[in-house]
Amino acid sequence: MAIEIRWHARGGQGAVLASRFLAASALRENKYFQAFPQFGTERMGAPIVAFTRVSPSPIHLHCAVVEPDVVAVMDPTLLGQVDVLAGLKPAGTVVVNYPGPVEELRRVLGVKDGGVRVAAVDATRISSEELGRPIPNTPMVGALSRITGVVGIDNVLAEFRESMGARFKPPVVEANLRAIRRAYEEVQVG
Repeated sequence: MAIEIRWHARGGQGAVLASRFLAASALRENKYFQAFPQFGTERMGAPIVAFTRVSPSPIHLHCAVVEPDVVAVMDPTLLGQVDVLAGLKPAGTVVVNYPGPVEELRRVLGVKDGGVRVAAVDATRISSEELGRPIPNTPMVGALSRITGVVGIDNVLAEFRESMGARFKPPVVEANLRAIRRAYEEVQVG
């Protein structure tokens, strides 16, 4: 059974890269995957959507994710502007880059107890502390790894080290690895 993830972010936050990175990490577990953005006339800072599917068997769908198992929200300012929970399966999970407690996030989202799982991780703070820049994409992948179990953290870290090692200098790679691990450890579920 495929796990379908819909990402909400703003242009420039790295949601497309995070979507692809999570999918590539799944390959290390011999899983099938898809990762793609929904493009329109977006500009830097405009709301964007990206999608990831991960499955133990071949994926034959070739369309947007409209009923996700998981929603990942990289920018908390989208919560009042975009219906991020649209189509979320009744027992689905929402993981939000959110600086407050998960109980407060649950109220902001309007999610009652039971049914939807809500998780919060301060990916902006983590990335600012580890990378020196508020880029929440890699910490969000770490949080998703823990909350969903779709890909093991060791494979996420190995994929980042291998795929980004040629693009970035070693200190930048190590800072991202710390950010991924911290988000994995610090994400709260309520």
